[in-house]
Amino acid sequence: MAWIPDPERTWFMHGLYQSVGPLLTAEDGPTAVEYAVMLALIIVVCITSITALGTNANKVFSNGALNTAVTSS
Repeated sequence: MAWIPDPERTWFMHGLYQSVGPLLTAEDGPTAVEYAVMLALIIVVCITSITALGTNANKVFSNGALNTAVTSS
């Protein structure tokens, strides 16, 4: 007995290929991934530097407050 393709499946697969095929051959996807990785690295660097600056600023202001309290007494 010969295999007869189902027309509904054939149209479904054809439509799937038509919609997914260009995504697989386009080079926009890897470019978007590269931009996402660069953005993630920039965010990590920004958060690290802001945390370091905040810690240093806290130390400076705490030291200034202590010096002011000692000299005013």
